Amino acid sequence: MSITETDPEFAQYSAAFVEETLRHASLGDHDRLVVQLGAVVAVGAHGTFRELLGSALDGPVTPVEAKEVVYQAVAYVGFARAGDFLGIVNETLTARGVELPLPGQSTSTPEDRLERGREVQGAVVGTERLDAMYDNATPDTLHFQRFLTGNCFGDTVGRAGLDLRTRELLTFAVLVALGGADAQVRGHVAGNLQVGNTRADLLDVLTVLVPWIGYPRTLNGLAAVNEGAPAA
Repeated sequence: MSITETDPEFAQYSAAFVEETLRHASLGDHDRLVVQLGAVVAVGAHGTFRELLGSALDGPVTPVEAKEVVYQAVAYVGFARAGDFLGIVNETLTARGVELPLPGQSTSTPEDRLERGREVQGAVVGTERLDAMYDNATPDTLHFQRFLTGNCFGDTVGRAGLDLRTRELLTFAVLVALGGADAQVRGHVAGNLQVGNTRADLLDVLTVLVPWIGYPRTLNGLAAVNEGAPAA
C-alpha cells in the first residue's frame, strides 16, 4: 500500500507543505532539483532520491548533471555514503536506455590537478585566504590542504557538467543537510558570495530543503546565512 492509502492525512499536508515552500522560493526547477538531490544524498534517503531523480531526469536535469551531483557529494559525505547513490543513478540511467559510461567531465590530469585545484579553490575562497590556509598549516597537516586542493577542488569541484555557481549552491545544500558541519557551512556561505550567488539564493536553497532535511538543520543553515550574508 502507498503512503496515500496508509497515511492519507500525513500525505496530504506533507504534499501541501512542499508546494507552500516552492511559493516562497524563486529558484528555477533545475537548481532546485540539483540542491534537493544533493541534500537527500547527505541525509541518506535512498527512496526519496529515486523519486527526485526521476523527476529531475524527466525535467531539466541531464544525466551528466545527475552524476555530477553525486560525484560532488562524495567530497563532503564520503564515498561510503554516496556510493550507494551512484549505483541508483546508474540503475536509473540504464533503465532509461542511457549508455554508460557518460562522456568524461574532468578538467584536470594527474599531473596538473594541484594547479587546477588552486585555480578553482582560489575562485571560491579567495586567493589570500587560500595562501593563508597553506601558510598556517603545520608540516604534519599540510597534506590535508593538498588533499583539499587536488582532490576536492582539482578532481571534483573543477569538473565540467555543472557551473561553479551551481556547484557552490550544491555544496551549501549538502553541508547544511549533513549536519555537524557548521564551520564548513559558514565557509561556503562566503564561497557562494565569492562566486556571485546572493543571500536571496541561499535563502531559496534553505526554503526548498525544509521538507527534506527538517527544521534544526535548516535553522542552523539560516543562522550561517544571517551571519555571513546579513540582510541589508
